[in-house]
Amino acid sequence: MGVAARYAMPRAVMTANLALLYEHPTWSLPLFAALERRGLRFDAIQLRDHRFDPASAAVPAPLVLSRVPMSGFLRDPEHGIFYAGALLAHWEANGARVLNGAGVLALDASKARQLALLSRLGLAAPATRVVHRAQDVLAAADELRFPLLVKANIGGAGAGIARYDHRDALAAAVADGSIPRSIDGVLLVQDYAPARGGTITRIETLGGRFLYAIEVESSGDNFDLCPADACVAQPGRAAVAMRATTPASGLIDAAERIVQAAGIDVGGVELLIDDRDGAARFYDINALSNFVANPFDVLGWDPHERLVDHLTAAIAEARR
Repeated sequence: MGVAARYAMPRAVMTANLALLYEHPTWSLPLFAALERRGLRFDAIQLRDHRFDPASAAVPAPLVLSRVPMSGFLRDPEHGIFYAGALLAHWEANGARVLNGAGVLALDASKARQLALLSRLGLAAPATRVVHRAQDVLAAADELRFPLLVKANIGGAGAGIARYDHRDALAAAVADGSIPRSIDGVLLVQDYAPARGGTITRIETLGGRFLYAIEVESSGDNFDLCPADACVAQPGRAAVAMRATTPASGLIDAAERIVQAAGIDVGGVELLIDDRDGAARFYDINALSNFVANPFDVLGWDPHERLVDHLTAAIAEARR
């Protein structure tokens, strides 16, 4: 039996203090291994073939951690993103404490909501217009400047993002139907901010506080900047260079404000320094952290161990 299959074995009754809801067959394996090293019992619940009874008050564990990625639609057209929102809300309503629960998933599944949150917090982001019809993209673009990006509201692993340098190119894409599509029908038309030094910064947080940060090289046209082992190892994927960094204190404070306002228990935010004016612009909020590949080489320590510490404390609180 494979490792993922062993963790995904169904359980009819609550047997552990912690349950992990996951979709990708390998992304959670480092966390599973860290939990096993510490002797913590947990149930791993595979989202793909899950079902639930909305009339039942049963929850899988007092504490649940959601690890539902937005990229699930790339692997399965019958993805569970929206299903997971209903499931997590149901568990929450029946007394489970859910880390990165239904409200967080709703934010993770909407770049439009993320940008609105950034604006309410007074943080800079690329200028954006949100539409729900492809035919309105050009009118939205006329309120911005080229080059610009068209983004799917729900994306993952860089999917659903296209750059257009001129209005004619965008008009042609609208006409032939080749502009990005989002599984919820919502599109973002966004100013293209060139990243100073060809890098973006991802700040990871845990419990609303700074955990670590990395710089990731960005060519400007490669939007798949996932730094985790499972991403880096994908066949044919362009190499992504990354290194540990310590952002300015103001950026760390901003990242903590974002995740605290969003209610994110473990997750990251991404930003770049706009080469045109030197402004720090936040552009993405991620409620799923796979953490960095080769953590001992990049960071000198394994963030999964810190996550297990956090889960251990949360289990104790949930059991009170």
